[in-house]
Amino acid sequence: MALATRTDRRPSLTRTLWASTIGKKTVMALTGLIMLGYLVAHMYGNLKIFFGPDSFNDYGHWLRVMGEPLLHEKWGLWIVRVVLVVAVVLHGVCAYQLSRRDLAARPSRYVHKRPRASYATRTMRWGGVILALFIVWHVLDLTTGTVHPGGFQPGRPYQNVVDTFSTWYGNVVYIIAMLALGLHVRHGFWSAAQTLGAGSATRDRLLRTTADLLALVLTAGFIAVPVAVMTGVVS
Repeated sequence: MALATRTDRRPSLTRTLWASTIGKKTVMALTGLIMLGYLVAHMYGNLKIFFGPDSFNDYGHWLRVMGEPLLHEKWGLWIVRVVLVVAVVLHGVCAYQLSRRDLAARPSRYVHKRPRASYATRTMRWGGVILALFIVWHVLDLTTGTVHPGGFQPGRPYQNVVDTFSTWYGNVVYIIAMLALGLHVRHGFWSAAQTLGAGSATRDRLLRTTADLLALVLTAGFIAVPVAVMTGVVS
């Protein structure tokens, strides 16, 4: 007589964490820090445009060959791209799912008025949408050249950047996106610190100041490039 065996199919730890609210917030925090690190490096690279075409074009060439001779040409760049795409997708998916959970948890209006949230908090969702759309436009403009004005020139990032910011719409799109980025970083860094357990009564002021400085430096650093082109400092 065959004995029936019963196996308990319990969800894996990874699936359990992914399904939980704290798990999704942790994923958002970690992917947000990955993207923040990239933004700091990207801003630093962008500022090389103030040292002239040769310096900026050399930087663009280095991006294509970084990691050589261990890696083949563009392998290092593609590794960075893949990591960023994964981080952006996970960040966006978690943000959407958490937003849906938040709405489902409070289907009716609050009886008592809640304290007014900061402007960055209230615009976090729309800021994320603006940044997602900007990323698509930015790639089509300065990576593939699909929507680039004035004729895209592969291997000449200096001229491509000048072309983009010589148009009014290129400046408007970029500056609006960078203002949204500043608000997103300010609130996101603070939220990530709290999620990862870095916050405390003694560190909260330092974390808030760090969030403000990061947002200010990144916003000013990125916007400096289109302003320089508009004013003729970079041409």
